Amino acid sequence: METPLVPMRTVLFQSERNGLTYRVPALLPVPPGPTLLAFAEQRLSPNDAHAHRLVQRRGTLEGGSVRWDAVRVLGTAALEEHRSMNPCPVHDAHTGTVFLFFVAVRGQTSEAAQITAGRNAARLCCVTSPDAGRTWDGPRDLTAEAVGGAEQDWATFAVGPGHGIQLPSGRLLVPAYTYRVDRRECFGKICRTSPHAFAFYSDDHGQTWHNGGLVSNLRSGECQLAVVDRGQAGSVLYCNARSPLGSRVQALSTDEGTSFLLGELVPTLAETAWGCQGSILGFPAPPSSRPGDQGWSVGSKKTPFAPSLCPGTQESPEEGVRDTPEGGGLHGTERSGNGPRDPGLREPSPEPGLGGDRRGWSLELLRPSATLTQSPTWLLYSHPTGRRARLHMGVHLSRFPLDPHSWTKPWVIYQGPSGYSDLASIGPTPKGALTFACLYESGARVSYEEISFCVFSLGEVLENVLPRAEPPPLGGKPQQQCWPS
Repeated sequence: METPLVPMRTVLFQSERNGLTYRVPALLPVPPGPTLLAFAEQRLSPNDAHAHRLVQRRGTLEGGSVRWDAVRVLGTAALEEHRSMNPCPVHDAHTGTVFLFFVAVRGQTSEAAQITAGRNAARLCCVTSPDAGRTWDGPRDLTAEAVGGAEQDWATFAVGPGHGIQLPSGRLLVPAYTYRVDRRECFGKICRTSPHAFAFYSDDHGQTWHNGGLVSNLRSGECQLAVVDRGQAGSVLYCNARSPLGSRVQALSTDEGTSFLLGELVPTLAETAWGCQGSILGFPAPPSSRPGDQGWSVGSKKTPFAPSLCPGTQESPEEGVRDTPEGGGLHGTERSGNGPRDPGLREPSPEPGLGGDRRGWSLELLRPSATLTQSPTWLLYSHPTGRRARLHMGVHLSRFPLDPHSWTKPWVIYQGPSGYSDLASIGPTPKGALTFACLYESGARVSYEEISFCVFSLGEVLENVLPRAEPPPLGGKPQQQCWPS
């Protein structure tokens, strides 16, 4: 049997004998070239509570390889008496500014402690660079501006981790999640919290920032975003999020992230035990993939799009979301006061900031059609493929991004312990092949020994993902459907 291709990798960040550990990678290409900016958390130990500062390496494309400069501690990306976590960069193509978002967490206050007490210790911060990461200015604390009064209902929050995006309209989007306080009735203690993905956004090139509505109906955490072009039907914003429910959660926005429609489970993208961060990347489908062209025989062909809007029936026991090196995160921090009714079964709130106004829902977007034609946008997704442990970094492809059943089986790009990752498109090769990069946690014994970088082409993805079985005919057993009333 032929051994599958594995891309060559370069180790960019390596744990040290004194305990210094690098976690939570983020990758951003910045034109021209592009220049590649690789970020990570530098921790005094693998423990979340021992996160310290953010670090960076700049890479320059030279022919078919990348030349990296030395590791650099970003001293300005910090608040006094806080630790810097969750790097989340985004590039404004109109101004050339790179924004590096992160959360600054007070002292060694853990996420679990914030959730238990219902008292947020995180600040939303960013630093900016006008010269593709060569220099960085001082930190901006955006918490009062971008979170505002919502902070009283959030036990904690974080951004990304991984890259943010800019929409064709110019809006900048930073993926985020919060633990919302759902009830405070136990003698002043927290009785229930639930994690929900959302986005921060700016419509004035980063001068001001705002928080968007939550993915309100399913527990969803660390997330990333992509724009999906639907041709004549317009574009939608796609969110893919970590979840403790056994598989990933996806949600769509028709108003550029101001609010999200109901989330749904993605059964073809299984979660690792306790969940793990994953990366999502949208890119234009190659010209030879036009409808009627059979040149790309990958995944399902024309699959029916029948999304389930009753995902609460598939839920599993509650877990938390923040990551720990032992494969934790999802470490049971939602346990206190669990009642018989799960927040995953809630109807979305009609109030702004909690899923958007029902009257604004575009049901036409979600209704199934007889056939699903080739999408102008394809998606890549990276995540460990192990079900019980963080093992074997895999890359999946979807040619029909709005269909949660359309994902291929993974191409394993690294055999062994692996964890968080971030994908980037780095443009065509000299021969014209669309090329991607992945920055991911890896190791021989545990997933946080190092952070590796690799490059691969779309052609290599297509050669290595395994075709899925043909879907049942439309006349077969009907799929469950449940439309909002």
